[in-house]
Amino acid sequence: MDARQTVIRRLDEKVVNRIAAGEVIQRPANAVKELLENSLDAGATSITVSIKFGGLKLLQILDNGHGIHKDDLEIVCERFTTSKLKEFDDLKAISTFGFRGEALASISHVAHLSIVSRTPNTQCSYKASYLDGRLKEKPKPTAGNVGTQITVEDLFYNVPTRQKVFKSPSEEHQKIANVITRYAVHNSGISFTLRKLDGETALSKGVSVKTQAGATCIENIASLFGRSVGGELIEVLQEDKPFKLKINGYVSNANCSMKKMVFLLFINNRLVECSGLRQALNAVYQAYLPKGGHPFVYLSLKMDANNLDVNVHPTKHEVRFLHEEAVIESVQTAVDAALLKCDSSRKFYTQKLLPTSLKVSSDENSSSKDKQPTQNNADKPTKKYDHQLVRTDSKLQKLDSFLQRPQTSTDPKSLKKLPPKRTNTGETVTNFPKRRQIRLTSVLELQESVESSKDDDITKLLHDHTFVGCVDAELALIQHSTNLYLVNTAKLTQELFYQIMLRDFGNFAMFQLSEPASIFELAMLGLELKESGWSPADGSKENLAKYIVTFLSGKANMLKDYFCLDIVDENIVGIPLLLKNYSPALERLPLLVLRLSTEVNWESEKACFDTFCREMARFYTVRRGITDSSEPEEASIASSESSKTDSPGPDENGKAASCNWTIEHVVYPAIRSYLKPGSNAKDDGTFIQLANLTDLYKVFERC
Repeated sequence: MDARQTVIRRLDEKVVNRIAAGEVIQRPANAVKELLENSLDAGATSITVSIKFGGLKLLQILDNGHGIHKDDLEIVCERFTTSKLKEFDDLKAISTFGFRGEALASISHVAHLSIVSRTPNTQCSYKASYLDGRLKEKPKPTAGNVGTQITVEDLFYNVPTRQKVFKSPSEEHQKIANVITRYAVHNSGISFTLRKLDGETALSKGVSVKTQAGATCIENIASLFGRSVGGELIEVLQEDKPFKLKINGYVSNANCSMKKMVFLLFINNRLVECSGLRQALNAVYQAYLPKGGHPFVYLSLKMDANNLDVNVHPTKHEVRFLHEEAVIESVQTAVDAALLKCDSSRKFYTQKLLPTSLKVSSDENSSSKDKQPTQNNADKPTKKYDHQLVRTDSKLQKLDSFLQRPQTSTDPKSLKKLPPKRTNTGETVTNFPKRRQIRLTSVLELQESVESSKDDDITKLLHDHTFVGCVDAELALIQHSTNLYLVNTAKLTQELFYQIMLRDFGNFAMFQLSEPASIFELAMLGLELKESGWSPADGSKENLAKYIVTFLSGKANMLKDYFCLDIVDENIVGIPLLLKNYSPALERLPLLVLRLSTEVNWESEKACFDTFCREMARFYTVRRGITDSSEPEEASIASSESSKTDSPGPDENGKAASCNWTIEHVVYPAIRSYLKPGSNAKDDGTFIQLANLTDLYKVFERC
């Protein structure tokens, strides 16, 4: 190959700008969204959008905002010209829409653009035309009201390939209408109008979207989506202080059922999409709506700007925020609570009998007793297939989800291994930290190893399973399709917490212990356990405990930075929060301290992170309770030991109920969402198939 053919050349500036414009303005609806946001930033109370042939031939937006000053018209269409940013750090507190100065510039590179604008302190409007971000000629004075009128003609005239993609102007018109509809609902009180110019003249036109100035949010929803939706709305209003999250909006009640879900989501006043939140809300409504029914949902979320990254996508269609799964769960809980509080009556619709059915019924009643019945096709029994024999859906709510979570007090006997003043569990959670992007090669390699070794069949089984019930703290029953499985919860949670440690590496929140726990005392308690393997040949316990204190205290900075294990003055004051609403049994803390000093490979970075995460996962694993040091760790919370007494006491029943509730409503939903099990789970006893419905039918057929 000729060396000259491999020379890297600088692209022409027009080519660069056209490529960038294609990323920001993907279709007419994107241009409308950008121009709408500029009008809202300008303080407009009335916005009118006129389009022709789906916005491809003509797209015009008129507002009554504060306008553009004559002196700014010269550079308003150049890239990265804005009045809202001065330095990069300003992105952290940005609260407006068009903050990067790319909308008008991008449009001018793929269309013919003209602007007519007047500010309140000027006597007339000024008109300017642009091509490729530059003024064609100096702005000229013209008649006009206060505000701005932007006209976009022949969109994508210089990108013929993009023009061929848009085959249906009506489809583009609908997408534009969807954008305006969503902004009209969120910005109630502002008048929005969408006009469609069908003919060659502007006189042949029709209004497809219209809201009135001063209208409320519910009035706009009723006007745009119908009275059947507007009359069945419930307000959602909740604040989640740990996440600095405010939830506000309106959702339909159980009387409103739509063929397709309508989901309007604004985060810090930005129209965005979130597929995870959409699926979670659909799951909530499956318990209230008939099969095939979907809700209307409009939500506005307000979050701390430090937990958001708005500079993600050129179209600003996406934002990233910290602890997405926890935020989704909080929103899901708020909507579910609003639906449960709704005390309006339910409406049930019935279908009248068809005339043919009435005729058949009357004929049967008037037939003689001697008439022999004849068998037609309707009388023949229909075959039922295997998939019709089981009615189950992992997303459906169960009856006990409407019951309150069992409340039990802490049993001092279960904490007797800790020092008297170290027995309180940490229930204070620190604020969630701003998420960092971890680029450590060793961590990325461990994450990739988990992803590459996952088994798709088992992952699908866990994702789609239905929880049946707890056998005990370590075993549970789940159903998938027509199969019933006995599952080892302990093995699943050990791998779950290991993967969570890798996934959230360096980004954990923290459980603060009620009182600092002395590492020396914990180490002494750990050495007394049989599982420690200590023998007199290893030296005195006091010397070993002092070594552990010195060793872990020397790594305090690293442990706090990467794993949120907070060590202050030779005391543990905080442990990482791996799963919301789940805290480990602190009876295992002495053994954890011991194993962190002896079982973690501190010599190699990758091996250190791997073994440390394994030990922390072992500490958080769901398992049967720990009794006194003379009994093995596998002693059950309420298993064979309870058979020695006549019946379990009320405290034991309460603890078992609380444990079962946590396993069903906290642990297994996390397993369904996060766990990526390896193929070894098929053979190590994690899953045991107890029954298969098809095989059971074959057995009963022979009986």
